[in-house]
Amino acid sequence: MLSFYLTFIFVYNSAMKILVTSGGTSEAIDSVRSITNHSTGRLGKIITETLLAAGHEVCLITTKRAVKPEAHPNLSIREIDNTNDLLVEMQERVQEYQILVHSMAVSDYTPVYMTGFEEVQASSNLEEFLSKQNHQTKISSNDEVQILFLKKTPKIISLVKEWNPSIHLIGFKLLVDVTEYHLIEVARQSLIKNQADLIIANDLTQISANQHRAIFVEKDQLQTVQTKEEIAELLLEKIQAYDS
Repeated sequence: MLSFYLTFIFVYNSAMKILVTSGGTSEAIDSVRSITNHSTGRLGKIITETLLAAGHEVCLITTKRAVKPEAHPNLSIREIDNTNDLLVEMQERVQEYQILVHSMAVSDYTPVYMTGFEEVQASSNLEEFLSKQNHQTKISSNDEVQILFLKKTPKIISLVKEWNPSIHLIGFKLLVDVTEYHLIEVARQSLIKNQADLIIANDLTQISANQHRAIFVEKDQLQTVQTKEEIAELLLEKIQAYDS
């Protein structure tokens, strides 16, 4: 009986509250058009399932179109659409968690105003378009050429430590067709700038149905894995060490 009790206490104390983001945000142009990306949320799903299997409590912030784990007693799911939704959700929740695994593909820009080329050509001040808004439910498609004005979205990962200085922050960096040296250097910059514990660096050209090569970039260590499952298992190992 005493052995069982000690085992139960060990498992209970080892369980952590982990916030995971996955999928890709979608930024509306009008009610029927949007700017989005190709992120499926599959990696976030595998990470979440791995964490749940290890006994951790997970809140998954994801998008409506992303793949999701099956229901689980220790899993809560929050669905969002765009970067602003994510900002609000994260700001409200990040204080409650010990770990953040931020794997969501977040839009760098969001639409401000879309108009025909002639209106832009007639203007002497392009900045005025950044203060305009489209009021039509569906922007007209009569013009041969349309110009879409975008503004930069907040870099949410850079705000996490302001909201919760004690959280263990794990971020992802995706580049396309770069050298491994450049990929690692960009990940190191993100690690320092965002006060992260770990940045997982990926190159889109090395991601396929059966492969997902990734480099775990920490302050004093680099480790490479080759599949989504290996990413999730090594990530679990890192997270377990934070609680030791």
